[in-house]
Amino acid sequence: MTSLPPLAALVFLVAALPIGIWVAWSDMKSMKIPNKAVIALALAFVVIGIVILPFKAFLWALALGLFVLVLGFVGNAAGLFGAGDAKFAAAMAPFFIGADLRQVLGLYAACLLGAFVSHRIAGRIPAFRAAAADWASWTHKDFPMGLALSGTLIFYLLAALLPLF
Repeated sequence: MTSLPPLAALVFLVAALPIGIWVAWSDMKSMKIPNKAVIALALAFVVIGIVILPFKAFLWALALGLFVLVLGFVGNAAGLFGAGDAKFAAAMAPFFIGADLRQVLGLYAACLLGAFVSHRIAGRIPAFRAAAADWASWTHKDFPMGLALSGTLIFYLLAALLPLF
């Protein structure tokens, strides 16, 4: 699924996992992805990527991030998704350099479906709903896409670790 070397995936995962959890939690709680989380993920890629990736791949990864950012602004302007989702997708994009787009989109579709179903089921469990009573995502008309986007990044990096096992 990935052409990311397992060692790079492991180092990226250490940085991306807490940020992904932060994004998913924030999006479910407030229906917003904090700019600080987007910046943290982008900085994590830059700091780690410049050291662990071949320089040419690193530059292509940054170009991919810029390309996704432009697409995100267009999609946001068209009302397809929120600005936070667009910015987070752009910060995520460099991690996917060299990956098969069809497989990444398949993983995203699976994460989106899993996130949607699990979020809707959790919202119908009284104990869980009470424990997270202040989450805006329970009643908001939109879905917290940060949950699916974070899942996509985390599962992608986990998949890249498979050659180690």
